[in-house]
Parts: sequence; C-alpha cells; structure tokens
Amino acid sequence: MTRPPDHQPTQGPASAPPTLRILGTRGIPAAHGGFETFAEHLALHLVSRGWRVTVYCQEEGSGALFDDVWQGVQRLRIPVTNKGALGTVLFDWQATWHAARQSKLTPSVCLTLGYNTALFCGLLRAAGVPNVINMDGIEWQRAKWGAMARLWLLINERAGVWLGNRLVADHPEIAKHLAQMVSAEKITTIAYGANRLTDMPDAAVRAQGLVPGRYVTLIARPEPENSVLQAVQGFSQRPRGVQLAVLGDYKDDNAYHRAVRAAAGPEVRFLGAIYDRPVVQALRFHSLVYVHGHQVGGTNPSLVEALGAGNAVIAHDNRFNRWVLGDGGRYFQTADEMDQVLTALLSDEPALVALRAAAQLRFVQAFTWDVVLEAYERLLRDVA
Repeated sequence: MTRPPDHQPTQGPASAPPTLRILGTRGIPAAHGGFETFAEHLALHLVSRGWRVTVYCQEEGSGALFDDVWQGVQRLRIPVTNKGALGTVLFDWQATWHAARQSKLTPSVCLTLGYNTALFCGLLRAAGVPNVINMDGIEWQRAKWGAMARLWLLINERAGVWLGNRLVADHPEIAKHLAQMVSAEKITTIAYGANRLTDMPDAAVRAQGLVPGRYVTLIARPEPENSVLQAVQGFSQRPRGVQLAVLGDYKDDNAYHRAVRAAAGPEVRFLGAIYDRPVVQALRFHSLVYVHGHQVGGTNPSLVEALGAGNAVIAHDNRFNRWVLGDGGRYFQTADEMDQVLTALLSDEPALVALRAAAQLRFVQAFTWDVVLEAYERLLRDVA
C-alpha cells in the first residue's frame, strides 16, 4: 500500500489542500478513450496546483481494492471479474460507494464523468458529497443501443440532472438539451481539450505502409451512427491516387462491419484498432484529410484532436460538428456527398491549406488543455 490519505485525520479547511475524486473512467494512464485521456490531464494538472486527486481505476480479476500512486495521483484500483457492461456497472457501484464513505473521513468533491450509472450518485447526494457530473452526449439516442439499454440510459440521464450539484456540458447544444430539464444556472459549458501537434516523426506512418501526406484518415468505432459506411462508399466511388486509412476493430461476425469492408475499394486500408497514442497522433499529423462521421454527441474528442493536429476535416453535417469546426471543415451526409466534397478538395491545394489554417485557429481559440483544465479547476473550487 502507498499513500493512505483516506485514513488520515483531516487538518481543517485552512491547511488541507482541496481533494478531488474522479469517477466514471476505466482509469489512468489513459488507454481507452476520451474520458480517460481527460481524467489523466485533469489529475496531473490539479496535482501540480496543490490538489490531492484520487482516480478510481477498473481492474480485471478478483480480490480487494488496492491503491498506488502514479505521478502524484492516487489510483484506487477495484478488481471486477465480470467483463463488458456488467463489469463496468459493478465497478461504478463499488467506486461510488467507496467515494461516499471515504469522503466523510476526508472531505472531498467528486467529478463523475458520464451519466451511464448516475443513479449511483444518490449515494454521494445522501452523504452530502459535492458532485459535478459531466453529462457527455445524449447517449440514449445512439442507434447502437437496444430498447432496454436506451431506457437505462434515459433514466440515468434524468437521475444525473437532478443528483449532480453542478452539470458540465461539453457543447452548447448539450447545454440546451439539459436546460430543458433543469435550471441553466446549474450548467457550465466546458469543451474537450487536446494537445497541439506541431511535429511528429513519420516512422509509425511508414510502418503502416502509408506515405505521409498521401492518405486520408478515418478514426471511429465502426457503428452506423459514425457514418463509416457512407465515408468508405464515397471514397471508393473513383480512383483517388491516395489511400484511406481506416482505424477500428472490424469483426467478421458483425453485419455492419462486413458491409463496410465489402464497400471498400482497392485504395482503402483497414489498420485495425490502434491504441498506441503516439502512433495515432502520427497518423493524424501526416494525414492529407481527416474524415469525421460522428452524428450524435457533443464535442467529440477525436474531432478536437484532429483540429489540434491541424487537419483539413470532412465531417458529417450536424449541429455538433459545425460548432466544433466553425470555418474549419467541409461537410457530408450521404456517400455521394462524401465523393463530391473529397473530389473537390483533393484537386484544390489552396482550399486544403485554408482548412488547415482554420482548424489550427479554432483549436487555439477553444480547445487547448490550458483553457479546458483551468475552467474545470474554477468550477471544482467553486463547488468544493
């Protein structure tokens, strides 16, 4: 065991540093998705500012909770034997119960990332623990969920709205959605952040059989709501002279995955799921164009990271993507529109240069980690 802050007596509000507990992620360092990456950045930022930060981490296996310290951040690691959604639900329950109990010993503020199990936040409310909930996207609207999963998510969205002391919306359209259920004064809009990429080695790109600056990148879970099929169909309608690099886990037993593969022309490359951050960053940085087909959600981390890499972006045409991109994008909805937009861009170098410049400007204006993390710190201090 290392560092036992949960079992030490408090020293009083004048001398004790603020304490934050981060719930709702699989843990740090980030290896899975946007919330984990955000939790890592926020935890390290706050530790550097004198906070005590605990991040709850999901572990595979059985046994008792254990802890360690990673770069000054306490990680409380909870083993669960179940996999998939059930394992995540059980982990969230144990983490929230622990946070509610321990916050009575060491006064804390909690940050819950996502509302998928927001019903459990009733434990924090009952214990009098201040809790900020990042309400993520409108999860129950996603086409991938069945009826029962949608109902569960809808119930938890409503629970999160009422149980959270403050709510974070990562996009103005999410804030509008939440304001239909609760006072706007309870909602703070803070977008997602990313690192700005000004240079990246190209060895990882060449290792994938790609030529820097001669490929288009598509990074998304292969689901209908991410427009992967339309993007691949549109790209494959004619020879391009460049490749389409598709990242994601495509399985033979999934009908949608098979349809995407069947639609792919000879210039499409399926690279599989890549979680190595420097490799993904290099693929973004050296892309000629980035394709973002997400239809649902707020500020998508992958799109923000594309702006940070200075990518020219072709995005699905919806209210979420248009706010993030501003003047830094071109838009499509159908395969034919994808074909038309891509064909025009690939033959117009000045347009590509202008899109890259607009992407960099939009990123600096709204999506740097400095801007995002300082906004979170102000909110958390106010709540604490």
